[in-house]
Amino acid sequence: MSEHFIKNIEIKNFKCFENFKAEGFGRVNLIGGKNNVGKTAFMEACFLSQSKDTEDLFGKLLEIETHRDVVNNLLENMNREKALQELIKNNINLSIYIEHIELRPIYQTNHDGEEIHVGDDELPCGLVQITKNIKEGTIDIYTKSSLCDFYQNEDYSPQQYSYSKLIDILNIHLEKTNYKFSYNFISPYSNSNKELEDVIGQSKLDNKYDRLNGHLLEVFGVSSIDIIKNKPMLKSNDGYKELSYFGQGIKTFINIISSILTLEDDVIFIDEIENGIHYSHFDKLWEIILTISEDQNVQVFATTHSKECIESYARVAKRLEDEEIAFIELGINKFKKLDSIVMDSERFQRYIKLGNEVRGW
Repeated sequence: MSEHFIKNIEIKNFKCFENFKAEGFGRVNLIGGKNNVGKTAFMEACFLSQSKDTEDLFGKLLEIETHRDVVNNLLENMNREKALQELIKNNINLSIYIEHIELRPIYQTNHDGEEIHVGDDELPCGLVQITKNIKEGTIDIYTKSSLCDFYQNEDYSPQQYSYSKLIDILNIHLEKTNYKFSYNFISPYSNSNKELEDVIGQSKLDNKYDRLNGHLLEVFGVSSIDIIKNKPMLKSNDGYKELSYFGQGIKTFINIISSILTLEDDVIFIDEIENGIHYSHFDKLWEIILTISEDQNVQVFATTHSKECIESYARVAKRLEDEEIAFIELGINKFKKLDSIVMDSERFQRYIKLGNEVRGW
């Protein structure tokens, strides 16, 4: 697997996670479990662990909050400063510790002065640690870049911010991004026309537009998608029709596929992957995801509560002989704590074959 992929994760005091560890992730990872067990929170933790620096961290926090509250337009209808204070209160007024392990190559210089690769060292360079300092009234933050400095200098201290400084940072970020969603986090609420316009435009710039249209033709029988008069339109034998005419499923499909095509050497997080998609299209969706994630070297994390979607995932991975997959089942253990079972490809296929329950315990 690629060295930039998330392989292990440890989460402490984040939402429903008190002291949680999981390891053994693959290139494509499907997360199952009962409703409200913590599937989305798990994926949000993985997403936050990718933060490179403070600004990137706050951008991700804003994106999560915007996804969560897009229905009632929290950030649009509230006073900006009040909304930002709400964001800080909800997301940072607690201790968060999230890390994942990456491999760092080790080099040595030989007699000819050449650097040669002699092995790899495990480095938790996806660490995000946010702790409220009550006495000083500040927030202490470690992120990916500061952690690298920390490993080089043991006396390195975390970045400290007052609440007013955090609001300034978030204001700057909002003005720069204008609430723009990234291609790395897809939720049931991230199918706006503006997002589709952005990702379709990027697919054209990256020469992936024809491939996207090829998948649409293969699955839905429409020849192309484009933005016409500020509206997403699909072209079929009957001419152009608005995307809304075809239903939510095709919109979700386009958003997922175009986003993975746009990314390269990266990680994508998809919440409720089955949202609006008819079960008859699950096999084709997984076939495309497994294929292009390998081509683009993109690690995929997706949640679902659909048994049909999980069974389709197993069926397609087996047919494609893709062994770089994993299934993560979340549930509550006998100690009433959130726990997980991470199954590699072989164990997952055996689990499915035995007809075991795959939606948590």
